[in-house]
Amino acid sequence: MADAPPADPEAPLPPEVRRNATVLGVAVGVFGLSFGVLATTAGLTVGQTCVMSLLVFTGASQFAAVGVVATGGSLATALGSALLLAARNAAYGVAMAPTFARAPLGRRVVAAQLVIDESTAMATAQEGRRAREEAFWLTGVAVFVFWNAGTLLGAVAGDAIGHPEVWGLDAAFPAGYLALAMPHLRTRAGRVAGACGVAIALVLIPLAPAGVPIVAAALGIFPAVLFVPREPAS
Repeated sequence: MADAPPADPEAPLPPEVRRNATVLGVAVGVFGLSFGVLATTAGLTVGQTCVMSLLVFTGASQFAAVGVVATGGSLATALGSALLLAARNAAYGVAMAPTFARAPLGRRVVAAQLVIDESTAMATAQEGRRAREEAFWLTGVAVFVFWNAGTLLGAVAGDAIGHPEVWGLDAAFPAGYLALAMPHLRTRAGRVAGACGVAIALVLIPLAPAGVPIVAAALGIFPAVLFVPREPAS
């Protein structure tokens, strides 16, 4: 039986990815509202809150840092928590490096700011290089715009908005991550990586400080890469 032909590196992006990127951006923007409220309540100015979202641009780390400050923790503790959660982005950079290997330096520098959970997951779910790059930019820009717009609105409006949980909007975030994970779970390697990551996190939750289990769960990718044969593209 003949092997399946390799994926076309210049295959166009499936149209549903554009819709999914926008929906995901909106879902993240909802939590930008919550971050803006939390940050200003913790003592940051509107300007400081917005600059943090523009430059740091990793929601989990931002929430962790502001949460530590809000509960009276030191700046060193806040920075440590933020860096711990941001460590996973280094692995995402490695995963995206082949896609941008031929891109000009300036383009790669801009792309580095958009290497986050959502953009990486959406990109790596695509088959060809062109589709991966387009999915990365669409998702990264959508999340960046909506996250920062939400941060600004939340910081300016303050407590008048309240938290997303009050309206049941907190379900949007996990639903978005589920949508990101589903394409990967269709492959054997994706299922192995997911199962190993869940097992690692569950073992560490009662033993390790907050933030460590989710970072360590990324190690679940190694069994998938090392021991699961690569499936031919269909």
